[in-house]
Amino acid sequence: MKTTTLPKPPRVGLVSLGCPKALVDSERIMTKLRSDGYDMSPDYAGADVVLVNTCGFLDSAKAESLEAIGEAIAENGRVVVTGCMGKEADVIRARFPGVLAVTGPQQYEEVVAAVHDAAPPVASPFTDLVPEAGLKLTPRHYSYLKISEGCNHRCAFCIIPQLRGDLASRRPDAILREAEKLVQAGTKELLVISQDTSAYGVDLKHATWSWHGRDVRAHMTDLVRELGSLGAWVRLHYVYPYPHVDSVIPLMAEGLLLPYLDIPFQHASPKVLKAMKRPANEAKVLQRLKDWRALVPDIAVRSSFVVGFPGETEEDFTYLLRWLEEAQLDRVGAFKFEPVHGAAATDMPDQVPDEVKQERYGRVMELSARISADKLAAKVGRTIDVLIDAVDGDTGGATGRSKADAPEIDGEVHLRDAGHLNAGDILSVKVEDADEHDLFGVPLQS
Repeated sequence: MKTTTLPKPPRVGLVSLGCPKALVDSERIMTKLRSDGYDMSPDYAGADVVLVNTCGFLDSAKAESLEAIGEAIAENGRVVVTGCMGKEADVIRARFPGVLAVTGPQQYEEVVAAVHDAAPPVASPFTDLVPEAGLKLTPRHYSYLKISEGCNHRCAFCIIPQLRGDLASRRPDAILREAEKLVQAGTKELLVISQDTSAYGVDLKHATWSWHGRDVRAHMTDLVRELGSLGAWVRLHYVYPYPHVDSVIPLMAEGLLLPYLDIPFQHASPKVLKAMKRPANEAKVLQRLKDWRALVPDIAVRSSFVVGFPGETEEDFTYLLRWLEEAQLDRVGAFKFEPVHGAAATDMPDQVPDEVKQERYGRVMELSARISADKLAAKVGRTIDVLIDAVDGDTGGATGRSKADAPEIDGEVHLRDAGHLNAGDILSVKVEDADEHDLFGVPLQS
C-alpha cells in the first residue's frame, strides 16, 4: 500500500508586545502563516524563524521591544521584526544588524513575505489548513475585533498617527462577517477596538453596505447595533465622547451591548486638555455621565489619565482629583507622562520633575482604588452575570469577569465551588465579598 509521508512544516516563534490592536495584528499574521503551512513554536529552540511584533508608543515600550529582539537574536538568531517600532528600522538595524527583516505596523504582506524568505513554506494539501475564524492568540471564548486603523487626532503626547496613519475604517460588512465567524467558532465576547472607535466610518463618509439583505451604515451606532444581534457580549473600547456616543446608551439598556464604555479622558483640567490638544468639555461630560447612569444604572465607565504633563500645576492636578471624585468612574488607569521622540509635548517647556509625577500618580491611584472599593462593595449580595475565563480543577475554584470587566485591564470575579465549570461559560453568580479591584462569589445552582 502506498503511503504519503507528510513534509515537516517550518515553525514560527512569536513574541507579541503592546496593545490589543497589536495582538490582533499578530493573530492576522499567524492566521495567514498557518494557512501557508507553518506551525507555531512555543519556544525559541524549536523555531525556524522568530517574529517579534514590537510596540513603539513610549520610550519604555521601545526599550522593551529592543530587549525582546535582543533575546530572540541570542536564543534563535533568525528574527523578523514588525509592529510600531518597525517605523524606526534604522535604530533596530543599528542595534541588531543581524535581523532578517524589519517592517512597520499593518504591513501584513511584507511580514509574511519576510517569513517565507527566512523559512520557505512546504506546500501540502494535508497540512495547509486553518480554522475558518482564524488562528487565535486569545482564548477561544473572547476575541478582539478591530474596526479601523489610525487616528485623525493630533494629541500632543501621542505619535500613533505617525506610526499608523490617519483613520482608515473597515467596511461594515467585512467587520460583521468576521464577527459572525468568530461567534460561530465559539467566541462569547467581542471586544471592539481601534484608535478611535467613535470616529468609525468618517473616512467612508458613513456610506452603506449590504449585510444579510439589509443596508448597514459605516457608523459606530449602526455597526454596534448589528454586532449586538450576533448573540455574544459586545464591549466597546477607546470611545471618544463625541455627542453621538449618547445614542449607544439605549442599546445597552436593550441588552444589545454590554453596559461598559472605555473612554480616554486623559485629564480634566481645561488648561491641560488644551495643551494636550484634547477636547476640553469636562463639565458637560459630568452631566452626560449622570444621564447615562439614569438610563443604564449599571453602566461601567473606565478611563485612563496622564499625570505630569508639561505645564501641569498642582492646581491642575487638584482639579483632576476633584473631577474624579465627582465623576466616580468605575475603573481608572493612570500613567506618568513620558517624553516620546516625535511627540509635540516632548519639547514643551515646564516639564514636570519625575518625583512630582510619581507623587501625583500615587495620589490618583489611591483615590481611584477607594472609589473602586466603594463601588464593588455595593455589589455584595447581588446576583450578576459572569463569563468564566479559567477553572482550577485542583482547588475547585474559577476566575471570570463581570460585564464591568474587560480582560487583563479591569478586575476579576473569583469563584468557589466552581470546578464543574468550563472557560466560556456564562452564568449567574451571587457576590459574597469584594476588595479594591475584584469580586468574590459562588455560582448559583441551576
